[in-house]
Amino acid sequence: MTCSPAYNPAVVEWTGPHGLPKFEEIADGDFAPAFDVALAEHDAEIEAVAGNPAAPSFINTIVELELAGDTLSRVSALFWNRAGAHTNPAIQALEREIAPKMSRHYSRIGMNAALFQRIDTLWNQRDTLGLTLEEARVLERHWKGFVKSGAKLPKVEQERLAAINERLASLGAQFGQNVLADESSWTLPLAGEDDLAGIPGFLRDAMASAAAAHVGGHAYVVTLSRSIIEPFLTFSERRDLREAAFKAWTARGINGGATDNRDIVKETLALRAEKAALLGYKDYASLKLDNTMAKTPDAVNGLLMKVWEKAVKQAEGEERELAALIAEEGRNHAVAPWDWRHYAEKLRARKFDFSEAELKPYLQLEKIIEACFDVAGRIFGIKAVPMPDVVGYHPDVRVFEIRDSSDRLVALFLGDYFARPSKRSGAWMSSFQSQHRLTLKNGHVGEIPIIYNVCNFAKPEPGRPALLSLDDARTLFHEFGHAAHGMLSNVTYPSVSGTSVSRDFVELPSQLYEHWLTVPDVLKTYAVHVETGESMPQALLDKVLAARTFNSGFNTVEFTSSALVDMAFHTQGAVEDPIAVQTAVLAKIGMPASMVMRHATPHFQHVFSGDGYSAGYYSYMWSEVLDADAFSAFEETGNAFDPETARKLKENIYSVGGSVDPEEAYMAFRGRMPTPEAMLKKKGLAA
Repeated sequence: MTCSPAYNPAVVEWTGPHGLPKFEEIADGDFAPAFDVALAEHDAEIEAVAGNPAAPSFINTIVELELAGDTLSRVSALFWNRAGAHTNPAIQALEREIAPKMSRHYSRIGMNAALFQRIDTLWNQRDTLGLTLEEARVLERHWKGFVKSGAKLPKVEQERLAAINERLASLGAQFGQNVLADESSWTLPLAGEDDLAGIPGFLRDAMASAAAAHVGGHAYVVTLSRSIIEPFLTFSERRDLREAAFKAWTARGINGGATDNRDIVKETLALRAEKAALLGYKDYASLKLDNTMAKTPDAVNGLLMKVWEKAVKQAEGEERELAALIAEEGRNHAVAPWDWRHYAEKLRARKFDFSEAELKPYLQLEKIIEACFDVAGRIFGIKAVPMPDVVGYHPDVRVFEIRDSSDRLVALFLGDYFARPSKRSGAWMSSFQSQHRLTLKNGHVGEIPIIYNVCNFAKPEPGRPALLSLDDARTLFHEFGHAAHGMLSNVTYPSVSGTSVSRDFVELPSQLYEHWLTVPDVLKTYAVHVETGESMPQALLDKVLAARTFNSGFNTVEFTSSALVDMAFHTQGAVEDPIAVQTAVLAKIGMPASMVMRHATPHFQHVFSGDGYSAGYYSYMWSEVLDADAFSAFEETGNAFDPETARKLKENIYSVGGSVDPEEAYMAFRGRMPTPEAMLKKKGLAA
């Protein structure tokens, strides 16, 4: 390939340990020339496949497509990692340029008539090609992908679809940048003990660390990082400060000015509706659900409303208990959204005789990471070996080898756990490289997965341990469940590797993994006091386990309302005022005034910062039906680490990626499909 003088080979030639990128050799300015080279190379590879004079075969068409674009995948993986986990103005400017450019690139491929003709020929011959099950799934994925990219549309409509996709890519990038700008620019300085009333030591430490990272010279600041804002809303006795912080948190993306996302949402919804119509679907939700387990919006709404009715009834009972606490304190106000967490914590302390502050010293980040790895060893037979001398993409990042029981290297894992202003909020798993067994063009056979987890836990002051809430610990387990799905992949073809499964199946491995955090044996071993090193007392452990469904009405209402609004947006089509639609949906379902959606529309990044969970936020609950039933398989044996059940889980769920239909994969593991009852019982909503 021809490279410009500005091209840095380190972006695509990964010569670090075990093929890891040498992050320290890659500067922000290296990405633009690397994208230019990679895009041109991919174009040439695609033209070679499309122009092949030989009759199409699985090997000369599908396998070649599986191998094409490796350079672009490497550049993209590094760039999007930096854009999400450690961004800056230069990277954000390039993101706004690259997002539509990548969309144009893939639109050209999806509408390449000669290439689609080869794929379509193979699709029509699929029953005579002697394909393995995995090969048939790979062919199906390519054919459906091209059809949904407009391969069958007339030229004029193809051009319009390409323009829509390009604009959507730009809007998604801007949406996410706007939310990050609102999050990182807002702080609430606290001065004196009056402002700090009720704030426990661990949160004071986190707010002091946050203050040191922000200009202003304040001793303590509240930020909109979830690891600070949620405990502040929980513990602060200052109702006025809770209100100010809560309103800032829920106003991300709707503050007016340059970072306001309302117009972006409006345009996004209109374009998605137009795209669905071009492709022959009734609405965008129908388009997105076409290749999922749920299949239709009616099926999704049916599950959501069944849960909603039980959750809102439960939440109303919870609210009455909180209102009684407020009255006990001699206060004369209703339960407001900025009150809920505060009084729920007091109610939990009364009902179960423990508080989050009492629990937190037992949940050290280092120990919870150890627990996460230990569970993986006991279920999957893998171990994590630290690589302390290897440089990650940020000084906070840790790198591990993942080895199996025979000490064979099966993956690399990177953990990036602390919040920082340059990182978008939330937690996620992604990959620099996916597992497969194809022979590459350089002669290497296959690649191991290189997987990373990103979290946003409050970083302690130097020399002090990081302490987690129980929700934080669940988040760490959840994301490592995704990571295990990527690292245990055992397939031939990259396009069905790891987490390349339908959106409403991908959360099964992550949500299932959360269950092992609260297995008594795990907590007893790894929940040790930060100062004394003593295990969590049995009495406290019993209280924690007894309180697992506490506040479940609130938690489920928060989630389900968001999922219902997401589905409403994507079944209604273009709307004049998205916030009015959100308000109308919440009124129709009877949203209590004392709580809000978990993700209000202007900062609903799952749905509007890219296309990942659009018409798909329900997926967490759909997968929760699966994960509750899947963990029951272990409980039925009387052993949370039953070897035979673990073997079936690894072989049928975690290692097959998208090479098997999700329902068939689950049936192979469990022998039947689940019903929602186990999930409702897990949430304490079965009655």
